[in-house]
Amino acid sequence: MTSPSPEETVSLLANIHSPEDVRGLNMEELYLLAAEIREKIINTVAVTGGHLAPSLGVVELTLALHYVFNTPQDKLIWDVGHQCYAHKLLTGRRDKFHTIRQHQGLSGFPKRSESEYDVVETGHSSTSISYGLGLAAAQDLQGDSSRVIAVIGDGSMTGGLAFEGLNHAGDLHKNLIVILNDNEMSISANVGALSSFLSRKLSSKTMRRLKDQIEEGLKLCSVGENILSVLRKSEESLKVFFTPGMLFEALKFEYIGPIPGHDLEALLETLESVRDSSHGPVLVHVLTTKGKGYEPAEKHPGDYHGLGPFSIADGKPLSLAGPPSYTSVFGKTLCSLAETDKRVAAITAAMPAGTGLIDFSQRFPERFFDVGIAEQHAITFAAGLALAGMRPVTAIYSSFMQRALDQVIHDVCLPKLPVTFAIDRAGVVGDDGPTHHGVFDISFLRFVPSLTLMAPKDENELQHMLYTALNHDGGPCALRYPRGSGEGIALDDELTLLPIGQGELLREGGDILLLPIGNRVYPALQAAEGLAKLGVEAAVINPRFIRPLDNELISDWAKRCGRVLTVEDNVRKGGFGSAVLELLNELHLLVPTRILGYGNKFVEQASQQLLWKNAGIDTAGIIKAALELMK
Repeated sequence: MTSPSPEETVSLLANIHSPEDVRGLNMEELYLLAAEIREKIINTVAVTGGHLAPSLGVVELTLALHYVFNTPQDKLIWDVGHQCYAHKLLTGRRDKFHTIRQHQGLSGFPKRSESEYDVVETGHSSTSISYGLGLAAAQDLQGDSSRVIAVIGDGSMTGGLAFEGLNHAGDLHKNLIVILNDNEMSISANVGALSSFLSRKLSSKTMRRLKDQIEEGLKLCSVGENILSVLRKSEESLKVFFTPGMLFEALKFEYIGPIPGHDLEALLETLESVRDSSHGPVLVHVLTTKGKGYEPAEKHPGDYHGLGPFSIADGKPLSLAGPPSYTSVFGKTLCSLAETDKRVAAITAAMPAGTGLIDFSQRFPERFFDVGIAEQHAITFAAGLALAGMRPVTAIYSSFMQRALDQVIHDVCLPKLPVTFAIDRAGVVGDDGPTHHGVFDISFLRFVPSLTLMAPKDENELQHMLYTALNHDGGPCALRYPRGSGEGIALDDELTLLPIGQGELLREGGDILLLPIGNRVYPALQAAEGLAKLGVEAAVINPRFIRPLDNELISDWAKRCGRVLTVEDNVRKGGFGSAVLELLNELHLLVPTRILGYGNKFVEQASQQLLWKNAGIDTAGIIKAALELMK
C-alpha cells in the first residue's frame, strides 16, 4: 500500500494517548498515522535537532510492535535508543515532544523516569539482548508469561556484547524475541564481515534466482527430488541456508525473515505469528531504510543520523559558521602528520565522520581502520599495530571509551605501547544528556600507570599535543578535547614538541591561583580579568598535562598565592582537582583549595553553556568561587 501524503494526516496522532489507541486502528489508518508521525518528527527535529534518520526508519516497525504486543506489560527494549521518537509519540508524550533534548524536556533516549514504556535507560549500543535475556529469565522464575522484545540495529549487532547475549540466550532457551532492524547503517556505513553477511544482498533477486536454479537443477538429477524433500522437511532449511538465518540458527535462535520493514501488513502478520507460536529465542530480520520519508535523509543517512536545527525545505543546517571544531582540527592535523610519518594509522569504532577521520580514510585507506561498534577490539587492535612498530591513533568519544577501560589498562598501558587515544567529546556534550556526557574520563584514566594524559586549552594547542603524543617513546598518550568549535585561535604552521609534564604560566598574580584544565582555561583567564577589577590579582596556569602534573610550577605558585581554585569539565571526584590536592598533600602544603567541576550525580541534558553555568565552571562561576575562597 502506498503511504498517503502528510497533508491527509491531521487528526489521528492527536487522538493517540497510548498504544491501546493504536490497536483500534485499521490498516489504512495505520498508514495515515505513520505519515503523520514522520511529519511530526521532521518538523520537531528541524527546530530542536536530534536523531532524525534512525527514528524515521522505524516508524512502521514501532507501530507494528505496539499494535501486536501488549506494551507495557510486554517489555520493549530499544538498543541505543536514538530511534525511539515514534515510540515516545505513541506512549503518551506527544504533547511534550517539542521539548525533546531540551533542558528539563523529554530525553532523546529511553528514560525510565519518563514513562513505564521505557524499560531501560540506554544510549550505548549492543545492550538490548543482554538486558532482554535477563528480564526473560527473571520473568520465567516469577511465572510471568509476558513477552520481552529487544530491537537491535545491524550496526549494534557488530558489538561483541550483542553476541555474548545471543550465545547465552541460545543456551538458556528463554522466550526472547529479537528484532534485527537492518538498514545497513549504524552512524556511518557499516563495515566488516558480519555486516556483509547480514546484508540484504543475501535476500536480493539474484540470491533468490540462484536458489531457484539450484532447486531446478536438483529436480533434473536422479536423487534430486529426494534431496529437495529432505530439505523442505527441515524447517525451511533452504531459506536458512540462503539468508543470514544460518548464523542465528547456529546460535539456537529460530530465524524469521527478511521482512520488508515498511510493509505494515507483512510486519503485523509476522509479529502476530511470533507472539502466538514462538517457544524459545526467535530473531525476526526486518529490512528498513534509514531516513525513510525525508528525501535528504534517505540520500545521505549518515549526515542526518544526529544533527542540529535544519531547514526542512533543503535539509541544510541552520547553524552559523564559526571557528573550526576541535574534531576537524584533530582530523586535519592527523592527515598532515600521516603525510610524513608512514607509521601513523587511524582507528575508529564505527564513527569516521563523528571523529573527524573521513579525510584520513580517503587519503590513507590502507592505514585507516573502522572496526565497527567494538571499542574494546579497537584498543587491543591498536596495541597489535603498535607492537609491530606503527603509531596508531584511536579516536573514540569519551563516553564510549568507558567500555574499553580494561583494554586500555591491560593491553596498552601495561606493556607501555605507543598508542595515542584521541578522546573526543570530553566534558559535557549538551542535549544528548547523561548517556553521552564525557565527564568521567579524567577520573578513570588518571590513575593508570604509564599513561600520559593531556588536555588542550584551544585548537592550536591540540595540534601540538597530537604531534607530541605521536612522537612520545615513553608509553601511551591520551588527549581529551571537547565537542564543538574551538576558540578561534590561529593555527601554527610548524608543530613543536611539548615537554612532557610541563605547564605554562599565563598570568601572574599574588592573591589566588586559578588552575583550569582544557576548555576551562579561557573562562578562567576572563575570570582573572574580572577579579582584577574587584581588586583581586589571580595567577592563571594552563597545566596542559593532567598526568604527569607540573609539580614544580603548580606548587611554587600555590605557595605564592596561598589559595588554589581548580576548574575542570569533569566530575570532581577523582578528577584533575583531586590530582592537585594529592600533589599539595604529598608536598605537605596546607593551602586552602577548592575544586570546581560536576558533583557526584549524572549530568542532565541541556546546552553546554547552561551546564557549565549550572556547575559554576563558566567565567561568572569561577569569579564567584574565587571571591568565596578569598574570604
